[in-house]
Amino acid sequence: MGFGGFKLSSFFLFCILLLLSSCYSQFSPADQYSIDCGSPTNSTVGSRVFLSDNLASGYLTTPQNVLVDASGNSIPSSEYSQLYQTARIFSQASTYSFKISQPGRHWIRLYFYPFSASNYDLKTATFSVSTREHSLLSDFNSDRETVKEYSVNVTSGDLEITFTPSGGSFAFVNGLEVVSVPDPLIGNDAASVTPPTNFHGLLNQALETVARVNMGGPTVTSRNDSLWRTWVPDRGFLKNPNLATNVSNTNAVRYPRGGATEDDAPRSVYGTAARMASDNDPKSNFNVTWEFPVDRGFQYLIRLHFCDIVSEAPNQLYFNVYIQDSNVLPDFDLTTRLGGNLATATYSDFVTSSMNTDQIRISIGPSTVNNALPNAILNGVEIMKMNNSDGSLSGKDIPLSSKKSKSNVGVIAGVVVGVVIALVLILVLFFVHKRKKQERLNQSKIWIPLSTNGLSQTMGSKCSNGTTISAGSNFNYRCPFAAIQEATNNFDESWVIGIGGFGKVYKGVLSDGTKVAVKRGNPKSQQGLAEFQTEIEMLSQFRHRHLVSLIGYCDEKNEMILIYEYMENGTLKSHLYGSNFPSMSWKQRLEICIGAARGLHYLHTGYSKAVIHRDVKSANILLDENLMAKVADFGLSKTGPEIDQTHVSTAVKGSFGYLDPEYFRRQQLTEKSDVYSYGVVLFEVLCARPVIDPSLPREKVNLAEWAMKWQKNGQLDQIIDVTLKGKIRPDSLRKFGETAEKCLSDFGVDRPSMGDVLWNLEYVLQLQEAVLPNDPDENSTNVIGELSPQIHDFHTSGDENTSTGTGQFEMSSGDDISGVSMSKVFSQLVKSEGR
Repeated sequence: MGFGGFKLSSFFLFCILLLLSSCYSQFSPADQYSIDCGSPTNSTVGSRVFLSDNLASGYLTTPQNVLVDASGNSIPSSEYSQLYQTARIFSQASTYSFKISQPGRHWIRLYFYPFSASNYDLKTATFSVSTREHSLLSDFNSDRETVKEYSVNVTSGDLEITFTPSGGSFAFVNGLEVVSVPDPLIGNDAASVTPPTNFHGLLNQALETVARVNMGGPTVTSRNDSLWRTWVPDRGFLKNPNLATNVSNTNAVRYPRGGATEDDAPRSVYGTAARMASDNDPKSNFNVTWEFPVDRGFQYLIRLHFCDIVSEAPNQLYFNVYIQDSNVLPDFDLTTRLGGNLATATYSDFVTSSMNTDQIRISIGPSTVNNALPNAILNGVEIMKMNNSDGSLSGKDIPLSSKKSKSNVGVIAGVVVGVVIALVLILVLFFVHKRKKQERLNQSKIWIPLSTNGLSQTMGSKCSNGTTISAGSNFNYRCPFAAIQEATNNFDESWVIGIGGFGKVYKGVLSDGTKVAVKRGNPKSQQGLAEFQTEIEMLSQFRHRHLVSLIGYCDEKNEMILIYEYMENGTLKSHLYGSNFPSMSWKQRLEICIGAARGLHYLHTGYSKAVIHRDVKSANILLDENLMAKVADFGLSKTGPEIDQTHVSTAVKGSFGYLDPEYFRRQQLTEKSDVYSYGVVLFEVLCARPVIDPSLPREKVNLAEWAMKWQKNGQLDQIIDVTLKGKIRPDSLRKFGETAEKCLSDFGVDRPSMGDVLWNLEYVLQLQEAVLPNDPDENSTNVIGELSPQIHDFHTSGDENTSTGTGQFEMSSGDDISGVSMSKVFSQLVKSEGR
């Protein structure tokens, strides 16, 4: 009995130790500095020891040593009460400097409690706080307990935090922390709240925690969080608390291998949730909404935490998740996302556009998929402000509370007077600007971008009668606004066929019956005049069967409108996923890839200087009534480097998921950046899934990274579109995968040219249709090097001035390689490659 009792006691002791260990992180920070500012002795907060300000004085450079204590003040009861007993005062700019042993993301936590001390009333302090790269606080003033948390990427060997008094005031701080952040905690990618583009580059962003909220549960203090974070209850943020009810099942929470961990959020967050108070009423139809105060003019990273602790079986819970007015997770099913597992922790990251309101609204609501009962849940929310283009996080400081502070009458009066004066000045400047603008418009009403480079041409616009133009004059693609209104039924919303970064695209019919696509610029779009002009410049110069043709443009009435030939079958993307189009065969997909490659190859080689598209993606490859591919959207295009240069240095632009990582790192653009993006398209065509899908497990979110892992393991056949299973010849798939892999090489010099890619895709098609005899190098990773002279040594000849003209190509060497007839491989290339 004694021996059995000993074993039982040991078992209970083990369980207790295991339970206790779950409260602490397995992560051991490389850098951890905690300072109790102004204190003569060390202080303890939970498991953390905050060093005395005197012992930590080696970190601080300040011309004065002013320490104050809160004797006689009533300190609020909180987990940081011990830190609020003392403070350090700065009458001049002063800097804390910390040695960083491991570069990477670090937390900076600043603790403020303004009390009254001899000669100093901390409530009157006004000051700024900054690092070398970022402004954290500007003219900050606080009359209550405030904890500021920032996450910054430290790349140098030290981190400096500088406190600078404003005007004749002073600065103070009660406590300060600098702690390493686990590398996986914040990735580099996130979905955008407003598609179609996604956000890439979070690693370089400084972040400020605006809200960290435990939905449906109580406050989670830093003592119960593995990374010493505080989570506040959600009730104060609920727009209508009566629509939500709380649920709790902490013991059921599981963390999946390779997915969310306790460092992402503790069990006390994933184990509680706010859910619709629908009471299983099938007629319930409402959203549960939370509103969070934010600063205008900044983008925000929003992390939504989910754990299905309410369902009794898989696939019972379907719901929608909204941020602002965007449905970011439509018909969301947690068990399908997590392989059928219930009560499994996961999260999704989203980045907003620059906010033009002072609140972020997050809602959950029912979905009608599979006749599911109306229900929706949310377990946790984190909102982090992202630094602006100046590297600043400074804005109006909002306490992490849903309660609104009382207005100061004097401040309001001053603001009103200032606003009135500002409005008067704005009106004066507006009328002056408007008058000058009108004068400029009267002098030059029309922007005509292009010359004909010495050729006699006939205008391609169908908006008016053709006009012959001699050398040295301009194309006249300009269309009257009235004609475009008529063609689009006055921009009928039911005629909208797409929405992009530039604006809406309408289907239209010109007076002669020609179908057109009309792209109307949105004044609020981030794309504007530069993209509008670039599009006209590029498409007015080029005529090619695999480039979408420009029919006209309009710049009347402050409009920016582009008119293109109508592509009956829409985008390649819509045929791969997200619509009701029937699945395409492998041959159809290859022919589309070959057509797009021809268009890009022509851009790179068919003009005196290469043209780099910069936004190659499946949404910019359009299909006509015969599924012939044409490359579209040249608003971001750039002419390539001069002959004696290797690249063009330019700001990074493109679409998230397709962006060349070398271009992103070095901001040096070459044709190989298009090749990388095209390689992503190839995997997209093969796998028929989005290039970024935040609803998937972390290792699957990025298509290029995920597909490359399978390709390098020789198992690409495991992830292809299910409709293609058993329909692709192994040799064809192998060569296709090798071609895509080459395109996605980390360095541009290792990637093939578009001409090389074109040959390989033609070869892939031949391998699919028949076994090739006498293949000399069936196991090669590419046949690229041998063939590039044949591809590049050509020139155009003859008249190319009509849509039916033929571009002639001459090959510099033999017409048979590896048993493949060059005339067959390049059949379409020879017929009409460049016009």
